[in-house]
Amino acid sequence: MTGLRLLAFLCACAVAHAAGRTILAIGAHCGDMEITAGAVLAKHARFKDTVVLLHLTLGEGGNPKMAPSSYGDQKRREALAAAKVLGAEVRFAPYKDGELPDSPETIRFVAGVIRQVKPTHVITHWRASMHRDHSLTHKIVGEAVLLASLEAFRSAEPPHRGIRSILYTENWEDPEGFEPYVYIDVSEDFETWKKAVTEYQFIRGGISTFEYLDYYQSLARLRGIEARKRFAEAFDVAPESKRRVLEALP
Repeated sequence: MTGLRLLAFLCACAVAHAAGRTILAIGAHCGDMEITAGAVLAKHARFKDTVVLLHLTLGEGGNPKMAPSSYGDQKRREALAAAKVLGAEVRFAPYKDGELPDSPETIRFVAGVIRQVKPTHVITHWRASMHRDHSLTHKIVGEAVLLASLEAFRSAEPPHRGIRSILYTENWEDPEGFEPYVYIDVSEDFETWKKAVTEYQFIRGGISTFEYLDYYQSLARLRGIEARKRFAEAFDVAPESKRRVLEALP
């Protein structure tokens, strides 16, 4: 990212602070959005913005030492505890880990949540992933955003067309084609992020050999260095969102 482009985004973030926002973070599994975007969510909760987490599955299949039902109960408790630390509301979809349906019903479910929450910003997974649930979540969210805006989709809530941006998180499982484009300074909220994500056992350690906490702490420091901040979280956007049409040079 060039210095001018970075400056433009940091200025845009500062200007946006003045407006009321509702952030809806939609993850495939409990923990996905907290570990990748939790510091940004904590920051906006501190700004008194509305922050909502939607977990499409519990991620109950992720512990080889526990039955999915028992680990699912644990993940739900951990998600509630993490959301409380972040200052966020939390919602759970009824789908199973590894079996997220690529179906009109799933899209309608997410579109219904979008109409209820009325987000100004949506955060979700990047399009390419080694994990089926992640890439499907990206697809489902994109289609749900459109569906939620259409008069033809009938639900208890009216159409919602107020989404200003959709941001895609940086996840170690979703590296293909991801380009850090939006950097957000999270230095002041980094400790809140750490407290929130360590509500999850898989992040504290002892379930997977992947060192989640070390990785994402290091990544936040790296993105912070690139942004000339202490810590930052980075996001990508859709290619069409990178297009600027101007009447003259800015």
